[in-house]
Amino acid sequence: MANNNDHKMSREEAGRKGGETTAKNHDKEFYQEIGRKGGESTSKSHDKEFYEEIGRKGGESRGNQNNK
Repeated sequence: MANNNDHKMSREEAGRKGGETTAKNHDKEFYQEIGRKGGESTSKSHDKEFYEEIGRKGGESRGNQNNK
């Protein structure tokens, strides 16, 4: 396959390709660990109101999906 150097990759395409490569190189435990670390970091930087708000928004969105 020829390499077309004139084509600039979009951010979307670069992100997709990077995600696919990461998925090929890592297992379930890798994603569990980064999820745990992200959750811990989020909990340190946000308060109760933050979680109440995202819970409310998620509930509204989910309710709208069920009413279709």
